[in-house]
Amino acid sequence: MSLNIFWFIPTHGDSRYLGTAQGGRQLNHDYLKQVAQAADSLGYEGVLIPTGRSCEDPWVVAASLLPVTQRLKFLVAVRPGLHQPALAARMAASFDRLSGGRLLINLVTGGDRAELEGDGVFLDHAQRYEQSAEFIRIWREILARSHEGETFDYDGKHLQVKGAKLFFPPLQHPYPPVYFGGSSEAAHELAGEQVDTYLTWGEPPAEVAKKVADVRARAAKHGRTVKFGIRLHVIVRETDAEAWAAADSLISKLDDDVVNRAQAAFAKMDSEGQRRMAALHTQGSKRTRADLEISPNLWAGVGLVRGGAGTALVGDPETVAARIQEYAELGLENFIFSGYPHLEEAYRFAELVFPLLPRKLREKLPGPALTGPFGETVANVFVPRAAQS
Repeated sequence: MSLNIFWFIPTHGDSRYLGTAQGGRQLNHDYLKQVAQAADSLGYEGVLIPTGRSCEDPWVVAASLLPVTQRLKFLVAVRPGLHQPALAARMAASFDRLSGGRLLINLVTGGDRAELEGDGVFLDHAQRYEQSAEFIRIWREILARSHEGETFDYDGKHLQVKGAKLFFPPLQHPYPPVYFGGSSEAAHELAGEQVDTYLTWGEPPAEVAKKVADVRARAAKHGRTVKFGIRLHVIVRETDAEAWAAADSLISKLDDDVVNRAQAAFAKMDSEGQRRMAALHTQGSKRTRADLEISPNLWAGVGLVRGGAGTALVGDPETVAARIQEYAELGLENFIFSGYPHLEEAYRFAELVFPLLPRKLREKLPGPALTGPFGETVANVFVPRAAQS
């Protein structure tokens, strides 16, 4: 089984502890470059760049990281209502050509009503999905037809174009792959009809299996197939005990007021995915492992104060690899991970877990192609060898 492992660029900030400035890191280009170069050199397939008013602009960040990386792909958001589809198609084609085909598209409908209204979008949940369906249909057609120099007309409920044309087509044919996540019925229908990869947040495997089956069935009705992926945090250490201690440490500076304020903000969102994330953990002062381990080694502590993906795989390398395999057996092949702080955890996950993942992935990693010793030369005499399994 071939898996694609992605990392995350923390454009909304990074820290050793959630919900506090203690241990926080300055968010600047030097740090983002370090994370991107680490992911590139370690062999990650690509990186997700988040979007929203709490983040640096994903297109600007991605463009700034192109010259300092070599193979890394960038999963960058388009947001219907903020972007117009023809302009978004032109941006995608330019980025794809200039990057040598390293662009992936993340279609984001948005779930925070207050944020959307601040950006000038006043559609309700159902209307946003109608608009998103029209947006991505126009976007795809403009890019696909650009390879033949054709124009495209569309007259929809929310969006219209007449004679839309792209003179410089993308490198990837017919267009850069489209990723998309959402838990509502409207989201599943959009995924089945139009996107290339459907992403779920880290729910227990049984719940993920239901979502995969539903999207797969909807895609089949349209004569299509869809790939699947998952967005998770990860806390991996040499032993289970060390991993759970690290999870406890991550939320050790939280107080109830911060948690309650965060949960109140999440409750105002009209996102079904955010509602499902919030339902996974206990609010208030009960934040023990028993409360937050919602499935074997699946921990909901991150979601106490972080919006979006709120769960993490926690354990030793063999356990984390086994949990990844469980999700893979459901049909998931794209895994987007992150960990706090993102620079050190990119190394830790790659060093501890990559060697345990399917062989096809390991063959893609840069390590075996490098020359020279791995690890520090022992006593200035001999090169250390890998531990015997």
